[in-house]
Amino acid sequence: MKKKLLLIRGLGHSGTTILDLALGAHPLMVGLGEAARILERPSLSERDRGPARLRGDLRFERRCTCGEIAADCPVWGSVLAWLPEHDHWPLAAKMQFLLEAIEAARDAQQPAPAWVVDSYQGDFELPFEQDPELEIRIVHLTRDVRSWVHSRARHGRERGQWMPGLKPLLRWCRVNSRHDLLLQRSPHPVLRLGYEELALQPEVTLRRICSWLDVEMSDQMLQPGCFSRSHLLAGNRMRFDAKRSAAIRYDGSWMSAPASVAQLALCIPWVAALNRRLVYSSVAGSR
Repeated sequence: MKKKLLLIRGLGHSGTTILDLALGAHPLMVGLGEAARILERPSLSERDRGPARLRGDLRFERRCTCGEIAADCPVWGSVLAWLPEHDHWPLAAKMQFLLEAIEAARDAQQPAPAWVVDSYQGDFELPFEQDPELEIRIVHLTRDVRSWVHSRARHGRERGQWMPGLKPLLRWCRVNSRHDLLLQRSPHPVLRLGYEELALQPEVTLRRICSWLDVEMSDQMLQPGCFSRSHLLAGNRMRFDAKRSAAIRYDGSWMSAPASVAQLALCIPWVAALNRRLVYSSVAGSR
């Protein structure tokens, strides 16, 4: 039987971490966070970053969301020790090894996971696309352009940048339009999901995802931080914030902020259409 892999893809800071945690709270799902990012062979320019350092001493310091230090994590521990001598392996083969580690770590009393979740936020990365050993489905998660730009522009305002929202706006348009084209060509089923939909109607949205994955909804998914069995070693730091991860909530601070460049950009027809189609087309958002 093929192993089932759910890829959550989207622009960073669009809710992929909280969705990973929520799915990992389901008894039949295991979240791995940005697994592909950790498994990829690091380039020379990335050797000082977390994923590369997890192959060394960092694995004895960083804690997994399961509560264990990475080196002692029942899933990641053996994989991180194994990786340095096998970095020449293809990414898909490394993922198969990780999936086997999940099976080996499973308690005999626990049901086998129906889905394993990878939420790597690489801009244009869709690894494992051609792997015949995996059944793959993809969730494309997109955050409203106004909310995302408002969030990312905060750093620019702190540094005194002129029009701090312009660069984030261009990035939102470039990455999400590229993702959209890429996923339209994907041979795998794709669920288009808006972060606003997830954060404002979490139960309705999680039921929709579960139905699409052919599993029953679990109420534990509504309290990700309390019940998640995800093994996240990389991703948004909120994964360790008990208050922020206790429930799925929406930050609507952008609504009371002065008009931004992103709000003005919605006057451009193709930007407005892209935002509407990716974020709010829940009725016809999957295929």
